[in-house]
Amino acid sequence: MVVPRESIVQPHLKPLETDALVGQSSKPSRYLPFAKNKNFIGRTEEIDTLEQKLMVEQDCQKIAIVGLGGVGKTQVALQFAYSVLEKYPDVSVFWMHALSLETFEQACREVAGVLRLVGTENDKEDVKELVQRRLSAEKAGRWMLVVDNADDMDVLEGSDGEKGILDYLPDSESGLTVFTTRDKQTADALASNSIVDVEKLDLATASHLLKKMLTRKDLEFDEAVIDELLQELDRLPLAITQAAAYVNCNPISVEGYLSLLRSTERDLIFIMSKEMRDRTRYKHTANAVAKTWLVSFEQIVRQDADAADLLRYMSCIEWKAIPRSILPAIEPEARMTTAIGTLWSYSFISTRYDSQTYDMHRLVHVAARVWLQQKGLMVETQKRALEHLSNIFPSDDYEKREVWRGYIPHAVRIRDVKADEQIDVRGKLCLQVGRCLRVDGRIRDAVGWLEESRDLRAGLSEDHSDRLLTQHVLAMAYRANGQVNDAVRLLEHVVAINERALAEDHPSRLASQGVLASAYQANGQVKEAVRLLEHVVAIRERVLAEDHPDRLASQHVLARAYQANGQVKKAVRLLEQVVAIRERVLAEDHPSRLASQHQLARAYKADKQPDRLESQRSSDADLHGVTSSSEMRPTVETDGAMPHRSRKTGAHVHSRPSQGTGEKEGARGITKLWQKLKKRI
Repeated sequence: MVVPRESIVQPHLKPLETDALVGQSSKPSRYLPFAKNKNFIGRTEEIDTLEQKLMVEQDCQKIAIVGLGGVGKTQVALQFAYSVLEKYPDVSVFWMHALSLETFEQACREVAGVLRLVGTENDKEDVKELVQRRLSAEKAGRWMLVVDNADDMDVLEGSDGEKGILDYLPDSESGLTVFTTRDKQTADALASNSIVDVEKLDLATASHLLKKMLTRKDLEFDEAVIDELLQELDRLPLAITQAAAYVNCNPISVEGYLSLLRSTERDLIFIMSKEMRDRTRYKHTANAVAKTWLVSFEQIVRQDADAADLLRYMSCIEWKAIPRSILPAIEPEARMTTAIGTLWSYSFISTRYDSQTYDMHRLVHVAARVWLQQKGLMVETQKRALEHLSNIFPSDDYEKREVWRGYIPHAVRIRDVKADEQIDVRGKLCLQVGRCLRVDGRIRDAVGWLEESRDLRAGLSEDHSDRLLTQHVLAMAYRANGQVNDAVRLLEHVVAINERALAEDHPSRLASQGVLASAYQANGQVKEAVRLLEHVVAIRERVLAEDHPDRLASQHVLARAYQANGQVKKAVRLLEQVVAIRERVLAEDHPSRLASQHQLARAYKADKQPDRLESQRSSDADLHGVTSSSEMRPTVETDGAMPHRSRKTGAHVHSRPSQGTGEKEGARGITKLWQKLKKRI
């Protein structure tokens, strides 16, 4: 909250930099998710203490900002971060959100992007470890890391044998870490005796803030009333800001707002004490912030029904980094903008730099859930939120990865709400998230979500398409996770069901057989793989045109199996057929055409045919900047989604595989590989 602080006398500051250090350090970088707060005021002592300890005296590398929720810890840290950027241009500054491991990982992805770490999108390596390793290196130079909302020690230290956030924090002689936390014990554990306490504002500063935030020209200020209001608000900056927003946007005086607070005080204290029983902040301290929020909730219901609906929905998802696209649609667009504006005008949400992403105050999020429980609306609201998120969750198309990466933390929040109802909807969402995580290379997480989907769908008949689809995708995740035996067993079950329930030329049956064949090959059962793929190819050659993508894809996979089985000449003959057709029907830079040419070149090498290898290599030597096909990794038979089939009509649509991690290899890379293959012959 509050405006840039006025000029203060600064000690003579001389940043620690030497020619050697500068020569070794990388160029300073920054990642701060929020713009500088132009309304910041006060907190001079706290910010000066941070600067003195970390930048001047340098008597500690870790420090914790501790205080009551809503007191302004995050804003103090943000103001200090911008101050460091201005005064110490050789210091990189980064920001991590520690509410959960998911939000921390999301921040690591942002930092990895700023640092231009290679492969953070496609590699399976943990992005948290990539960032940790980079900042721990000497060449990283001087940096300061803000770890915001470090409140939950289970999240920080890990639980049930899993790592926590502290295990991923960088460690360097040139690095500084600033934690914000509401808990003094956590602060002591994180920073020992290097703690900065942030208390509620003194009366004069609080009064200055309130008057500055009240922008209506018709308001008259009674100093006694203002003092009484500030006492009701416990002089907490967040509560003051929200109170001013309410008065500015409604035909009510400061005295009228004070009367609203007092008229509902008893009920509000009772409700907040009951709900926050496990949170000492509300059980043993004043409830002014909660009183302000709950009064405003009721006012929003009366004034803007659309805004109230958005508030209810937001209470069920993650409270940070809420994409506009994840919100329930309101038509026309002007109504949607107005509803969001209502929440923003109360300071319940803030807008990030892109104007399409919002953050909800954490305590507002909690208070909104308390409000829903009081009204008996929590269960119904959670049902609607779950159904909405399931319906709008994007496909696992890699081109949409930025969208579903932003949605996953919100799915995690809803997943944590266990319920016996809506099993079908929950099973669908778990499948969707699991598929995206698999494409993103987060295989272990994918397995967990997919196993939950499998369990939720266990009550369906064994030949139900939804149950089989989950098992099919889970088997692919098992294989990617190195659980090949589990993949084989599950796929053998799926194939057996499909062979019993579907015609032999049904795409779902053929797809599951293709994936099973791939699992066989990965498990060393090459002969079984060849036998099954020959069956698939024979059927597709009978029912599909010779240039049908599925027919060509299965032939391509069979050729690879032939080569793995030592049947190189068969592989060459089949690949020559595939290449000839694709060269006739596809553009010369089409990924599938390049993939088959690449595979044929490898087969020529294995068959010791250098002349034909040279011919195949030169046919595409001038291609640049294209992506490889899904056949550069497992294809539609081995890595594609099983086609959906309608239980009513039996109609089916075969889904083409989306491009996933590891697929981005240009024609130049293929050309270089062909050159290497030729030299080895």
